Amino acid sequence: MTTQQAMEALHALPRLGSGKPGLERMRNLLAHLGNPEEQLQCVHIAGTNGKGSLAAMTAAILTAAGYKTGLTISPYVVDFRERFQIDGEMIPPRTLASLTQKVLDGIAAIHEEGGEAPVQFEAITALALLWFAREKCDLVVLETGLGGRYDATNVVPHTLVAAITKIGYDHMELLGDTLDKIAAEKAGIIKEGCAVVCYPDQPAEAMGPILTAAAEAHTSIITPELEDIRQMPGKSLENRIDYGGYQAALGFPGAHQANHAAMAVEIALALWREYGYEISDDAIMQGLEAARMPARIEVLRRHPLLLLDGCHNPDGTRALAQTLQKAKYDENLVGVLGMLADKDYKQMLEILAPCFAKVYTVTPDCPRALTGEDLQKEARFHMDAEAADTVPEALRKAVRYAEDNNLAGVVVCGSLYLAAEARPWLLKEAEK
Repeated sequence: MTTQQAMEALHALPRLGSGKPGLERMRNLLAHLGNPEEQLQCVHIAGTNGKGSLAAMTAAILTAAGYKTGLTISPYVVDFRERFQIDGEMIPPRTLASLTQKVLDGIAAIHEEGGEAPVQFEAITALALLWFAREKCDLVVLETGLGGRYDATNVVPHTLVAAITKIGYDHMELLGDTLDKIAAEKAGIIKEGCAVVCYPDQPAEAMGPILTAAAEAHTSIITPELEDIRQMPGKSLENRIDYGGYQAALGFPGAHQANHAAMAVEIALALWREYGYEISDDAIMQGLEAARMPARIEVLRRHPLLLLDGCHNPDGTRALAQTLQKAKYDENLVGVLGMLADKDYKQMLEILAPCFAKVYTVTPDCPRALTGEDLQKEARFHMDAEAADTVPEALRKAVRYAEDNNLAGVVVCGSLYLAAEARPWLLKEAEK
């Protein structure tokens, strides 16, 4: 099996199961693979926004401390292998192919036994856990895919730290239509006695279920104090932070990312206090500075600005807009926007409107995409909007419009699917 065949085989699996939510399919698959999850010590991260950034910062700290650290994130942006990393290196192509075959063999055995076959995310998660166990990782940082209680990652028995990022409205058809219902699902990753680290600006409505889950698991919650998180002066879109003496220049702009950095510090301190992992102050600061992820308010060029963000719900969009406004880019930018039809794109457009002098709308490469034409019809109520036939056309027009009108630059946002398609073009443009 080639790497391409492996990816195609995994993506050919169904996205959703036919039965009730649960972990039985996942546990059955792992049993066929020798239960690799039992060998792993984990930091488990759930929430609506910021999971990937927090996971990247946490994993980078642990690697800087000298621990062999596995990291699994969802979704990927450019390369499927982003989903599987050890010490910042993606899984080798041949390893991906061989382990995919192992997972597919397990699925085939389940078919023969008459069991319910795993879905796509379950197979991908099982592959990651199998690789981490075979490589004898000291610690593993797991990002949930959807929810928490019934997420495929929640089969791990040894959760040392459970972290809950900010709870917001997303995937409501599966998780519930109120913040407390969504939070209850996310808090399902909290295990008996594990340390719990919570986002420092969590909505009050979400805190009840998180506190209840922690109490039932006989543990307490560590929450960084907002007044202890300082963003220090720096260049535009630079994020120099100080949290209790831990200082770093983050690779992620935005006040929300300063909050995630504080959470990563607390995760590291909990691993030291509760479990004896030796993590120096220098390793914490080095890890915070080293952490990177594509399409998280990613500055690809400063002058003129080229910025890429995968925000795909109102909270993520609000974080982007606040970051741009704090950098004083109000109505001095051109946007390239692409969104999915099942997201709250109307609210997202309202939030983004103050940032852009003009936007070009496109259709992301996703079956659930809102067409560029339909997005343009909605966007025109808030800003000057024009639909483009393709993403490269929109990017070219946006760069040209910014140059011709002496604007600060171009921001591409609205969907990780759009980010994946746009990033290679933007990288080439940034090199000019």
